[in-house]
Amino acid sequence: MDAPGSGEDARTPQPRTPQPRSSSPHSSARPSSADGPAPADPGVQDGPPPRWKIIGPGLLVAATGIGAGDLVATLVAGSRFGYTLLWAAVAGVIIKIFLVEGAGRWTLATGLSIFEGWRRLGAWASIYFGLYIVIWGFVYGATAMSASALPLVALIPQLPVIGDIEAITRIPLIAYAIASGLIGAALVWLGHYRRLEKIIAVLVGVMFVTVVGAAAVTVPNLGQIASGLIPRIPEGGLVYTLSIAGGVGGTITLAAYGYWLVEKGWSTPRWMKVMRLDNAMAYVLSGVFVIAMLIVGAELLYSAGIAVGQGDQGLVDLAGVLADRYGAVMSWVFLIGFWASSFSSVIGVWNGVSIMFADFWGSVRGLPADDPARRIGSRSYRFYILWLTFPPMLLLLLGKPVQIIVAYGVLGSFFMPFLALTLLFLLNSRHVPPAWRSRAGGNIVLGIVALIFLVLGVNQLIDAVSTLMG
Repeated sequence: MDAPGSGEDARTPQPRTPQPRSSSPHSSARPSSADGPAPADPGVQDGPPPRWKIIGPGLLVAATGIGAGDLVATLVAGSRFGYTLLWAAVAGVIIKIFLVEGAGRWTLATGLSIFEGWRRLGAWASIYFGLYIVIWGFVYGATAMSASALPLVALIPQLPVIGDIEAITRIPLIAYAIASGLIGAALVWLGHYRRLEKIIAVLVGVMFVTVVGAAAVTVPNLGQIASGLIPRIPEGGLVYTLSIAGGVGGTITLAAYGYWLVEKGWSTPRWMKVMRLDNAMAYVLSGVFVIAMLIVGAELLYSAGIAVGQGDQGLVDLAGVLADRYGAVMSWVFLIGFWASSFSSVIGVWNGVSIMFADFWGSVRGLPADDPARRIGSRSYRFYILWLTFPPMLLLLLGKPVQIIVAYGVLGSFFMPFLALTLLFLLNSRHVPPAWRSRAGGNIVLGIVALIFLVLGVNQLIDAVSTLMG
C-alpha cells in the first residue's frame, strides 16, 4: 500500500522547498507558489531593494497563533489580576518575535526548511516531530472546529429574523464544528497561498475592529495601564505569569513561518530585513489584540468582580456581559470577532501545518528537499488536511479519550522547549553562514526563552500525568 504522499504528485508546477546552495550562501533561488512562479530573486546584491507589504507571512503566523484560547488566557488574566500581568503579555509578544525571526532567518540564510534543520540534529528529532504532528493534528482538529462553532451557536439564535427560525436555533454545536472544518479544508485544499493571505487579512481586520473596539468602549484607565508595564509577579502567580508570557501566540504554527516565506517568494538572504520587519509588525499587531483583551478583563470584569468560564466558553460569557452593559449589538459584534479569531486559526493551521507534514513525510520517503511531493498542494499536504478534518470529528462525537489527551499533553509540553533549544543550536551551527549566525544578545534571549518554556513544559507534563493518574 502506498504511503500518503506516494505516487505522482497531483499538481504541477509545485513550489520548491528552499535547498542548500551549492555555491555561496547568497546564491539565488527561484521558488514558486501554487498561484504560479514567484519572481526570480536576483541575489543579495542585484536588483532593487525588496519592499515589505503589510499582508505577508508574518500576518499569517500571528493571526493563526492568536486563537480563542489565547484571547481567553489574557481575558482571565485581566479579570483575576487587573493590569498586573500586562508586562507579561508584552513580553510574550517579544518572545514570539525572537522565535519566529529565528525560524525565518534559518530558512533565508541556509535555504533549508526548519524540518531539514531538525533532521540534521539526529533521528530523535524527526521521530519526536513525527509523533507530535500526528497526535497534535488529531486533537487540535477537534479543538479548533469546536472553537469556531461556539460563537456561531451563541450568535445565530440572537439575530433578528434568523433567530426566529426554530430549525436554525436547534442546530447543535457539532454541526457548526463540522461545517467549520469542511469549509476550512475546502479553502486551503488547492494550496493557493495568495488567496490564503487575502482571507486572513479580512479576518484580522474583523478581529481588529471587534476586539480593539470592545477594549475601547470600556474606557480604560491609562494610568493603570502604564503601571501594568512594571514587571511584578502576583502572589502565587509565577506559573500563571509564565503561561501568559510563553503561551500566547501559537506553538507549532510558529515553525510554519519559514514555509510561508518560501510561498511568498522570500527565499534568500536579500529578504532578511523585509522578513524581520514583517515578523515584528505582525506580532506588534497580535500584541494589540492581547493587550485589548487584557484591558477588557481588567476594566469590565476585574473592577466589577465578574468571573467568566475557562476555555473558549469564557468568550461566550464575556459576550453576555457586554450585552448586559452595552446592549445586544455590542455582544453580536464581539462574537463575530471571536469567530474570526477562531476561524483564522483553522485555515492557517490547515494550510501551514499541512505543508510541514508534507515536508516531514517526504523526508521519511527519502525524497530530495526540492521534490514537489514535499510541498504545498501535494498528496501528503492534502492527506494531512483530511487528517485534521475527519478523524477529529470522532472526538467531537465521542469525546476525547484520556490516553490521547495525555499523549497530546506530554508531547506538547516539550514542543516549545524543543523549538527554542533547536533554534539556539541551529542558528549557531556550521550550516548557517557566519553573517547570519546568532550574536551573544540573541543567544541570551533564546536561552531565557528556552528556560521559560522548559518550566512551562514541566508544569504541563505534571498536569498530563495527573490526568492519567486521576
